[in-house]
Amino acid sequence: QVQLVESGGDLVQAGGSLRLSCAASRSISSINVVGWYRRAPGKQRALVAVITSGGRTNYVDSVEGRFTISRDNAKNTVYLQMTDLKPEDTAVYYCGAGLERPVDYWGQGTQVTVSS
Repeated sequence: QVQLVESGGDLVQAGGSLRLSCAASRSISSINVVGWYRRAPGKQRALVAVITSGGRTNYVDSVEGRFTISRDNAKNTVYLQMTDLKPEDTAVYYCGAGLERPVDYWGQGTQVTVSS
């Protein structure tokens, strides 16, 4: 069993930056897929960024060019670097991981609030 803990959420102004961290209880080098999801107020949970063990990344169009997902296997941590934040980025952000898709393990979420 893998435990995931998100951190780094905060209140920031539009245009600001924030880095979220997803710390795993064991080596993430053995986990094939790690992703970041978010649930905005009144919206369904949506996948925003994914990274595979091979380094392949994908982003939802709304964050492409602004967010960067990365992993540090030595620290058992996956990051989401968020820049040029917009009010519509306001959401609870969740880390997910899995063998084939990032759905087998979940963190508890971290709140990101972007003011206009």
